[in-house]
This record gives sequence, structure tokens and C-alpha cells, in this order.
Amino acid sequence: TRSLTITSVEQPMVEKAQGDKVTLPCTFVLSEEDEGPLDIEWVLIPADNQKKEQIIIMYAVDRIYNHYYAAMTGRMQFTNPDPRSGDGSLDILNLKAADTGTYQCKVKKAPGVQSQKIQLTVLVKPARTKCSIEGSQEIGKDVTLKCASQEGSPLLSYDWRRVSGRQELPATSTLNKNTGELLLKNASQDYSGTYHCVASNRVGTDECSVELNVTPPINTAGIIAGAIIGTLLGLSVLAFLVFCCCKKHREKKYEKEVHHDIREDVPPPKSRSSTARSYIGSNRSSLGSMSPSNMEGYTKTPYSQVPSEDFERPPGQNPTFAPSKVAAPNLSRMGAVPVMIPAQSKDGSIV
Repeated sequence: TRSLTITSVEQPMVEKAQGDKVTLPCTFVLSEEDEGPLDIEWVLIPADNQKKEQIIIMYAVDRIYNHYYAAMTGRMQFTNPDPRSGDGSLDILNLKAADTGTYQCKVKKAPGVQSQKIQLTVLVKPARTKCSIEGSQEIGKDVTLKCASQEGSPLLSYDWRRVSGRQELPATSTLNKNTGELLLKNASQDYSGTYHCVASNRVGTDECSVELNVTPPINTAGIIAGAIIGTLLGLSVLAFLVFCCCKKHREKKYEKEVHHDIREDVPPPKSRSSTARSYIGSNRSSLGSMSPSNMEGYTKTPYSQVPSEDFERPPGQNPTFAPSKVAAPNLSRMGAVPVMIPAQSKDGSIV
């Protein structure tokens, strides 16, 4: 007995790149016994069995319905605008990574019913691949060339080649295709040149390049010595500037103190009473040593010229002097005339 049959070759898995177009095949043949209306459905089977199937597009009662799945609105269509011809294949445009899943084609025409599943995997091509150099580019050092893609579905594979000078890689090089690292041990100047990396997966490739320049070692001792000397000179200049600033500050402070501060260590001026005492004492001592030859000039000195101790004293504070007991010298033996020295009594009068 003949019945509805799906004739397209079964493809359990289809891999496509993001942004590409894919056609999921679903062709069929009807039998004479199939007399019911034709019904074609494409559904997305979720990975979680607990969830319901999602209808994507459907042909029923001579009409196409494609508004069931908003995520693919405007990006899906039947390959043949008239599926009654026996072609119910589905086209998906501008593929996205989220389109990955299991799709099922169901064809119904009573009493015949057939279906077919296809696993679609949307892969991302390698993109934004960058090359870099790690390590010191000096003779005798180990250098690592790195290659990595910012985008791309696994599994990514990396391959390095030399595009300048000698085409082959150095004999001491070691390549890790999974990580994209090319290790160059004990580098020499012959290793210098342009290196090219190709990142690839099942749906595409991407490339980048890097320039390696191996040079002699740098004289680090001279650089360090120069840095130390420069640092010491800088510190010396800084210390000199600080010293000058401090010295100038101290000078300004001293000038200010000299002009404005009161000097407490200067003794007060002597009073006139002390001057008078000194004057009288000096005259008395002179009288005791005078000879007849110089007495004449001394007696002519008026008493009014002798400074008084009492002219600046307030009333009631005049000191009381005891009668003078100064003995007159024996002037008769010296052939001189005796002179009486005035004395002051208790009441202050001259005797």
C-alpha cells in the first residue's frame, strides 16, 4: 500500500556560520490514498523536554502562516512558495548563534503522516584576532609569539608561519595549536622578521601579523649608574634649595625681632644720686691726699658746684649723716696752713 513519503536525504546535523543562509530540506511524495488536506509544519524542539515545541512556520488550507516565532520573523520562508508541489524545505536567513537547535518537518495528508528531524548548529567564525610578543626581544632570550581571537566558536585552531626571510619557522620553535602560542628559545638575530598567524574553526578563518626584531642586550649597568647619579644630583639640588629657603627665613625673622622686640637684657641708666655719691666720695678721697701746694686750688671750689644727693629725693627721705670724724693732717710739720673741712650736723646744717 502506498502512502505519503519524505524523499529528502536525511541530514542529522547541519553546521553553518553565523550570518550565513541555510536550507533545511523536506521534500515529499503523496499517494493516491492521501485524500485529506495538506498540512506542513516546521517546529523547534527545545533542549528541555519539559518545554513545548515551538511552531516556526506552517502551511495549511492553501495558506502560509509565519508569525508564530518572533525570533525569526522576517528571516525564514518556505524554499518553494507553493509547498503543494512536494517541496516543504525551509530557508533561514542571516543565521544567529541562538538559532542553534533541533528542527522537525511534519507533513500531513490524511491518512498519511511523516516527519524528519535535523540538528542545526550555528558556529561563529574567528574574528578580531590579535597577535602579540611576550618576553624580551634580546639575543639569547626566550620569546613567545601569541595569537588569540576575541570571537569564534570552539574548537579554534591556530597556526603560525614566517612570511619574511626564511619561510620556515626557527628550529628551536614550539607551536601550541590550541592556545596559539609560538615559543622561540634562545633567540638570535636570524629569528627577526614578520610572523603570520591564522585562526580557524569549521566555518571560517581570521588572520593577524606581528614583527619580531631581535637585538643585542642593552647595557643595563650604564643605565642604572646614570639613573643613580641623576637621582643624587637631583637630591643635592633639592637640599641646597631647602637650605637657602631656611636661611632666608631665619634672616627675615631675626630682622623682625631686632626692629620690633624690646631688649630686656639692657641695664637701666644710673640715677643722679649715685652720681652725686661718686662725686663726693672722689673729692673726699682727694682731700686726704692733698698737699699744701694743691690745697689752694681746691679751697676755691664752691660748694654750690657739688651735686646734691637730695635734690631728687622726695621730702622726708633725706638721709641723716653722722658728724664727720676726719682728722686734719698735721700740716704744721709740712709747713702748710691748716684748713678746716666742713662737716654736716644731724639737722643737716654745715658746721
